[in-house]
Amino acid sequence: MRLVIQILLLTGFCFFSTISFAVGKKISKIVLDAGHGGKDFGAPGTYSHEKDLTLAISLRVGKIIEDSLDGVQVIYTRTSDVYPSLTDRHEIANQAKADLFIAIHINANPGTSEKSFAGYKTVKRGKKRTKVAVYHVTRHRQTTVQGTESYVLGLHRNSQKEDAIEENSEELNEETGLLDESDPQTAIIIAQYSQAFLSRSVSLASKIQQEFSSQGRRDFGVKQKGLEVLAGSAMPGVLVECGFINNLDEEAYMNSEDGQQEVALAIFRGIRAYKFEAER
Repeated sequence: MRLVIQILLLTGFCFFSTISFAVGKKISKIVLDAGHGGKDFGAPGTYSHEKDLTLAISLRVGKIIEDSLDGVQVIYTRTSDVYPSLTDRHEIANQAKADLFIAIHINANPGTSEKSFAGYKTVKRGKKRTKVAVYHVTRHRQTTVQGTESYVLGLHRNSQKEDAIEENSEELNEETGLLDESDPQTAIIIAQYSQAFLSRSVSLASKIQQEFSSQGRRDFGVKQKGLEVLAGSAMPGVLVECGFINNLDEEAYMNSEDGQQEVALAIFRGIRAYKFEAER
């Protein structure tokens, strides 16, 4: 343990300078991942499905980025009703050497349950028969919950993130000249990159949530979760839940032209604020 601490103390400035350079470089490639698709419908609403809303919003976000941010390339994991696997989504982002990965999803919750008395039935308990109450449970899919939230990668999936960084470390090695698999310090460098990416992810997610809040949407904040779609990409990433599809008002909002444009603008403005801060 003391040896590791000494290594960090002796080389920490180099590590953090390298990381600061890597994550603070110009953001020129952004991956937009429309959740679900094809055979995977995602969460169902009353008359719409998650996969269609995520695609519509992703395409709007991409167009705004292309129209408003010079020099930024948008890479989509899908532009039609197809289903890329989670591995496919990772590979698209990693092969493009993207700077940000943004997964767009639509939320849902279990709704509510209502228990009602339905009478009695006779059951046998040993040698005796007795009457017991019977209840019916009615489940209502609709919810009154509404609002937005964003996720960053949970710490328990951090080893997979580090593996992704190591597997796609060619660019990092060009920048640092320090990534040698036989050198114990390499693992420390990769761990520091992973920590820096998490910090950047939280910053991006927070800015997106702030934009939703400024539009008057309820803000459930930034949370951590062990999401596969975020774990396999070698870059900062967030998953944005744009609203609850099983809330009748939010489903209507997210299916409307104005609603989709407002959601897309909130995500774009969060990205823009993050980009300006990261490139300073």
